[in-house]
Amino acid sequence: MVEQDTIKLLRECDAGVKMGISSIETVLDYVKSDSLKKFLTDCKNDHMKLDVELQELLNKYHDEGKEPNPIAKGMSWLKTNMKLTMNESDEVIADLITDGCNMGVKSLNQYLNQYVAADEKTKDITKRLIQLEENLAVDIRRFL
Repeated sequence: MVEQDTIKLLRECDAGVKMGISSIETVLDYVKSDSLKKFLTDCKNDHMKLDVELQELLNKYHDEGKEPNPIAKGMSWLKTNMKLTMNESDEVIADLITDGCNMGVKSLNQYLNQYVAADEKTKDITKRLIQLEENLAVDIRRFL
């Protein structure tokens, strides 16, 4: 049970990290404020560092991880591009990223509660990912 919950939680974190990186990359070229760009770039880099840890653990369990849900990713891309087509502002970007962070925090907490038998290292990575998302949402509030 421990190993199954660990792998399942690692997969969800893997999908979450990939979704976060992809979302940030989608909006970066539209950002006007240097400070917003720095927040997003730093968070993307932190996600990438966490991804390295995730891949090491997934490899340990001989698992390939998980890609983000294609429908969720497609809907996110569509929403982002539609909103940015109408208004390429830092306010819109902060709004989109905040929504994504909030969804990520909610999902990851649900998975953390669902896979209670996961090992402590995996739970720690999940909590750190949640913290990254929460911190970014707080950091970019001033751009809303």
